[in-house]
Amino acid sequence: MSEIKRHHTNTRMSQIVEHNGTIYLAGQVGTAGASVAQQTQDCLDAVDRLLAEVGSDKTRILQAVIWLADMADFAEMNGVWDAWSPEGQAPARACGEAKLAHPDFTVEIIVTAAAAG
Repeated sequence: MSEIKRHHTNTRMSQIVEHNGTIYLAGQVGTAGASVAQQTQDCLDAVDRLLAEVGSDKTRILQAVIWLADMADFAEMNGVWDAWSPEGQAPARACGEAKLAHPDFTVEIIVTAAAAG
């Protein structure tokens, strides 16, 4: 049976869960009230930090799910995403519109990645 490791855990969730060579990150949000571009960058900075904590990185991302409070922000979010995403190593990705946990959040990003070899 494979061990499940949880990091930054509270009663509601863990920020990182590792199981059987796969890393699952909780949804990452940015600075409430900031621009869509800044919130996207904040999310991606958190993804980088959390993956590094468990010895992985953005080149090992398998899938990303992005929620926008308004699909009108798709191009602004993609501008930041495209600058961050490693050339030739883009993950499977979905993006949709959703009512997020707080009205000042405009972006939430959820990532699944492979652990480092």
